Formats: sequence, C-alpha cells, structure tokens
Amino acid sequence: MAHKNAIPQTVLVLGATSAIAQAWMRLLAPHGTQFFLVARQEERLRAVAADLQTRGATAVHIEALNLDRTDEHPAMLERAARVLGRIDCAMIAHGVLGDQSQADRDFSHAAMLLHTNLISVVSLGTWLANYFEAQGQGTLAAISSVAGDRGRWKNCVYGASKAGMNMFLDGLRNRLDRRGVQVLTIRPGFVATPMTAHMPQGPLFAQPERVARDIQRAIEKRRDIVYTPWFWRWMMLAVRLIPEWKFKRMDV
Repeated sequence: MAHKNAIPQTVLVLGATSAIAQAWMRLLAPHGTQFFLVARQEERLRAVAADLQTRGATAVHIEALNLDRTDEHPAMLERAARVLGRIDCAMIAHGVLGDQSQADRDFSHAAMLLHTNLISVVSLGTWLANYFEAQGQGTLAAISSVAGDRGRWKNCVYGASKAGMNMFLDGLRNRLDRRGVQVLTIRPGFVATPMTAHMPQGPLFAQPERVARDIQRAIEKRRDIVYTPWFWRWMMLAVRLIPEWKFKRMDV
C-alpha cells in the first residue's frame, strides 16, 4: 500500500456488493475513507457498510438502486457528490455474466446483458466524466473483463458488452487524461466470485483480494489498463495473435 495521500478519501462504488469491489474497499477503509455505496439490495448494502465501518471507514452512505434504470442515474450521482462533498474516485463494478446459450435463442436476454454491462456503464461514465473534468482531477475505474479482448462463441454477447465498455473507456481516457483525470480499465481473468461459482475453479482462478491489490496498485501508479492477475496480459496477447482462420476452428 502506498502513502496515505495516495489513498482516495471519498469513494463512490456502483455495484458495491461485487466481491471484487468489497475486497478493494476493505483495503481503503483502514485509512479513514468515506464511501457512498450503490447496489440493488439494501440488506446486502447494509452488511457491506457495517463491515467497512468496523474496519475504519470514516462514514459509509448507501443507496439501493437497480443500475439498469439509467434515467435515475443523474439524481443518484448528484446525491452522491453532495453527500461526499467531492468524489476522489468512482468505481463501476456492476455487471452480469448471463447465459450465452439463452442469448443464442432469445434476443431479449442478449439485450439485457448489453444494457447492464454496456449501456448503463456509458450512462454512469458520461456523468462521471463530466464531473471529474469540471473538478480537474479524480479517478474513474471500471471493472471490465479479458472476455472483451477477442470474441468467442461461448460468451460472445458478454464479450461484446465488455469490448464495447473497453472502447468507451479508451475514448474517455483520451479525452480526460489531459484534464488530470485517470480512467482505469480493469480487466480480470477468472475470479472466484458468486458470478463464477457455477464454473469449475481451476488454477487460473484468482481470489478477489489478489485482484483488489492489483487494482489499488494501478490506481496509485495512475495506470490506464490493468490485467489481473498479471499473466492475463500475456495470455490475451497470445490469444489475439492467433490467426482468424485458425481461431474460428478452435472450440472456445
């Protein structure tokens, strides 16, 4: 962990019941960080808030909201900024894995995935980009996935949503870096979370605490993109370099 002045003191977390987000917030809480947490389930939010307060958080504010409701984003974000006084760092951590086999049969399921993982992120990111640009500093971090690096038939809609998210964040970074604002794209591989509990937990799976440490290190070093754990950067580079004629014949 870096010096205290590298730790954001006011933090907004969207999708605060995410296992990765919780592990990251636990790193910050002992430094007296103040949080504003948003997620769907109020009971789970209260449990997360209580945990952070026992770990040293100065204050933890919560708001129960389904982040698919993009029309409610501006009012919620304005409340968060007002309650916190200022936002040093905003983390976008919500998302759904969905079921590719269902999406193959039913476009409405595919549309739901795209709305949650991409459209709602663009809504939140647009407001936050304008906020941080006006403030002249801050960090916007968002959890994407290595699945967005190349399309695979087994998760192509989820991967498409993350690829779109990556492109959007690239554009925000190009716009905001010169304004003193960090835009961090977080690209985890397999992480042992409730979202992946139905999958066989092989040696490539990382614990949320490992991912959280990588995220905080990337924030402190003002990185643009972080693959976590680190080896996914080179694994995905290799995947991207496979010729399309060969890749399309692979059962991935």
